[in-house]
Amino acid sequence: MKLEEEKMYRAFKQKFFHWFLQYDDYENFSNVIAELLLLLKEELMLKQVTFFVFDPLNKVFYREATTNEEENASPLRHPVPPDDIAAVMDDEQQAIRIDQDDKHVTAQIFLHLSEESFGMLQLMYDDRHLFSEQLLKNIKHDFSELFRKIKMISQGLSDEKRYEQLHRFAAKIHSSMKIDDVLEEIINTLKQVYPSFTYYLFLSHDNQYHEYLPIKTLVFDESEENMAAMQAFLTGRIQLEDSISQRRSILYAPIKGAQGVYGVIEIIAPHIMEFPKKEVNFISLLANTAGSALENAKLYEQSRRLVADLQLITETMHQLNANLRLQDAIEFMVKQIKQSFCADEVGFFWFEGGKRKLLPGSTPFFQSRQSKKYIEFVEKKIKTEKDIAFVGDTRIHDSLAVSDYRSLMAAPMVQNGELRGVSIVLHREPYHFTFEMFKLLQSLIQHSTLVFTNAMLREELEKLVITDYLTKLYSRHYLDEQIKKSMIHDAFGTFILVDIDNFKQVNDTYGHQMGDDVLVQVANIIRDNIRADDIGARWGGEELAIYLPKVSLAAGISIARRLSEKVREKTHPPVTISCGISYWKKNHSEEAKDLFKRADEALYMAKRAGKNCIFVKDYSRQYKA
Repeated sequence: MKLEEEKMYRAFKQKFFHWFLQYDDYENFSNVIAELLLLLKEELMLKQVTFFVFDPLNKVFYREATTNEEENASPLRHPVPPDDIAAVMDDEQQAIRIDQDDKHVTAQIFLHLSEESFGMLQLMYDDRHLFSEQLLKNIKHDFSELFRKIKMISQGLSDEKRYEQLHRFAAKIHSSMKIDDVLEEIINTLKQVYPSFTYYLFLSHDNQYHEYLPIKTLVFDESEENMAAMQAFLTGRIQLEDSISQRRSILYAPIKGAQGVYGVIEIIAPHIMEFPKKEVNFISLLANTAGSALENAKLYEQSRRLVADLQLITETMHQLNANLRLQDAIEFMVKQIKQSFCADEVGFFWFEGGKRKLLPGSTPFFQSRQSKKYIEFVEKKIKTEKDIAFVGDTRIHDSLAVSDYRSLMAAPMVQNGELRGVSIVLHREPYHFTFEMFKLLQSLIQHSTLVFTNAMLREELEKLVITDYLTKLYSRHYLDEQIKKSMIHDAFGTFILVDIDNFKQVNDTYGHQMGDDVLVQVANIIRDNIRADDIGARWGGEELAIYLPKVSLAAGISIARRLSEKVREKTHPPVTISCGISYWKKNHSEEAKDLFKRADEALYMAKRAGKNCIFVKDYSRQYKA
């Protein structure tokens, strides 16, 4: 080696020693090598220095670091057959190759980094500064050792950092009792440790987690795509799939706790023939740590859910037992089910006399034609097949193949061993409801059925008390009470007294049974032509009454005219009616009996005027409408 070369190389070593003491970022091997190459270029006055690492999978050298920032990243093909690479490393003549053109000399120095790892240092320099063979041999010897030791330092620091990350990962996930947080932390930790890999979590349908997590559904079939994942899930052992043709390796690590396996981590590593054993051990540790934390989170969530379910049942029954009206009770149950299960639609149906009745308070969807296919599907399941109605995806059934609501569950309403009704719950997304939700729904419906039955019986009794047995209109007593309340709370109202003309003649001609039938016909016409808030009542004998709260006198006259026309057109035998109308306002101090008296006087005038007409008596005058 020339004296000048020796001085220059010694100066490089001195500079390297000072650089080595000051440099503190040995964790990233590529960065360390890049800094070292830059120092070598400056001290030996080289044009360019590049370091390549041999990839046995693709059988090419890939650039690891270079002093030329503009150089592209395409691989450099090895000039000798890959099978002879070990022989090249051992042959001093072949281990250093020199190419020369008109301007530059390129020296390729092949380095043996470990038993299975090879590299190449490429030096480009001016042809005026030719390096001796001895200098290149010294560089080969020194840099082989140097790169090997830097790799060990870098790998050691990297391993230390990874296990620190594993420690932080364990501390973080064990401090959280949320399943979502545990799964999210698994993915985040893998991204930090293996940034170039791809990850998926295989979980079952019952898991409902954030959409942004890379989750695949664990399907129990025999397809090759899921075979390795299923093997990892069923055996609890890591499974490996190495593909030379696809140039990748896939690892399936079971997320395993003390009580079972809860899922599988899929890790796809490109450009790797097989996972190194130490990486498999690290991933196994991470997956087991995750499994333990996931198990704790699931047990915690399960205990909380059980407590919440008991609280929900207790609070629901406490509220339902407060003698609610049937509609209020149904509305309360619908609200509870929608909140507890995040349901879109909830319907309650009652079976009576071979017919199905939608209970008031159910969501409006069940009044539409679109709901018919869901209702018939549930009835068939529960009534005919005596089966449970719990469907993860409705589209797998022919009758619901085209359906907007993909998740369905229904609970029968049973009393004394008899099917009395059913509750149907729907959601637009498939597999939205878990089986735990279905069991909770069954419990809620089982506890509430008796309450609904009692509410219906109580309201039926109340209805019998306040309605007339024959006409099914309200009783005179109920009418009096409602008018008195209206005069306190409302600003005005209209009262119509109705009398069936020549009713005695109907009885004498057709008999009292037909007379009762005519009375029922007129009552039905009244009921069909007034609002739900209006009150139709039997006043006495053949006289009926209508009270219209917050309805003006003009509107009341219009309603009386419409009733007269309908009675003439629709009664058999045909009859007519006479009407007397009165009206009240808030600024007049009066009682219900005054309203009745004026209407009675107006009706008397209608009868005297020839019947089949309408008379009105207000505060100042009486006239024919």
